[in-house]
Amino acid sequence: MKTLTGSGVALITPFNEDDTLDIQSLDKLIEYQISGGIDYIVALGTTGETATLNKKEKQEIFKTIAEKVNGRVPLIAGIGGNNTKDILDEFDYFDLAEYSAILSVGPYYNRPTQEGIFQHYKALAEASPLPIILYNVPARTGSNIEAETTIRLANNFKNIIGIKEASGNFHQYTAIMRDKSANFFLISGDDALLLPMAAIGASGVISVLANAFPNQVSRLAKMCNENNFEEARKIHNMLSKIIDLCFVEGNPAGVKAILKQLNICGEKVRLPLTPVSDETRNNIIRELKNF
Repeated sequence: MKTLTGSGVALITPFNEDDTLDIQSLDKLIEYQISGGIDYIVALGTTGETATLNKKEKQEIFKTIAEKVNGRVPLIAGIGGNNTKDILDEFDYFDLAEYSAILSVGPYYNRPTQEGIFQHYKALAEASPLPIILYNVPARTGSNIEAETTIRLANNFKNIIGIKEASGNFHQYTAIMRDKSANFFLISGDDALLLPMAAIGASGVISVLANAFPNQVSRLAKMCNENNFEEARKIHNMLSKIIDLCFVEGNPAGVKAILKQLNICGEKVRLPLTPVSDETRNNIIRELKNF
């Protein structure tokens, strides 16, 4: 799937001040992404505050994104959790007709063994209507999908086509690149690590920062994939400080603060998340002036 080459955006979920979905801003954000050159859109990942949404809201977002995009770029659906049976039920519940693949985060909180992780994804792979992308983010889930488990899953299930890696473990990234098949994708799950991961063969990034800077992130991914690392380094260095500010008080509070300054949407987040502090917001405003 060439879909997973280049720049994907982990789309935020805009909210109104009364905590309801801000569909108007979501439409605006989607158009901003496409005009900015993003290669594909990931709906309802971590950045979309999916843990705070109910099923009805999730379905509305899936539908809104599909209708607004209207086939212009591929779509990936975020469907994951720590209850395997619930995920299988959601495969049937959601209308995924316009989506190309499912991004499914490693089961969190339960802290399963590697065998438990394998069996979890085995059940998903056997039931999924779409190809599956694993998502490894141990800082959030409390458990790591080890390289051996990733390769075992990839080798056993043809519809497990890639992994979004956000473990920060380069030894693990290298092991995946060494042992994976040619048609299995290693995708950076960390904006700051796109360039070095691309240097060892990652296919691109699923980016938070691209919500605010789709043009720059998509160009960075393109330069990496063309092995133009001299130009890629320039873009990487230009973005490095704003990346730090994006995450200093958590995701997606940081990128929503940036988006507000860009007049794309508000910075409302749902509890237990809170907006960034005045200090971080002022630092963001100062850094944006450099752009």
